[in-house]
Amino acid sequence: QVQLTESGGGSVQAGGSLRLSCAASGYTEEKFCMAWLRQAPGKAREGVAVLYSDDTTTYADSVSGRFTISRVSANNTLYLQMNTLKPEDTAMYYCAAAPGAYCGTSNPGGTLRIHGMNVWGKGILVTISS
Repeated sequence: QVQLTESGGGSVQAGGSLRLSCAASGYTEEKFCMAWLRQAPGKAREGVAVLYSDDTTTYADSVSGRFTISRVSANNTLYLQMNTLKPEDTAMYYCAAAPGAYCGTSNPGGTLRIHGMNVWGKGILVTISS
């Protein structure tokens, strides 16, 4: 059974840092793409960062320069290092995986479209206070 389990969320003050982890188990695809998404209260879910199968990355403009997505294959874990956090980063954060090389596309407006995900974590809450 394929599972993605997020951890590392919590509450911090603006300007602080958090590192989210996503432990993957049972995913048998030889090549896969992973992503972090988030959904703030009353807003649509949005793509935050993508890690393609070749380990290149893409970020939404709203987090570029502050967030870093990475993966450690040895322990099947995806990370999202979040620095200089802002109140508008408050959201439920989800990790997701898709078979194949690509699962995200940057839009002209600076947003990130995530597609093809077939496995999702349950999400973890991040709250940033001002």
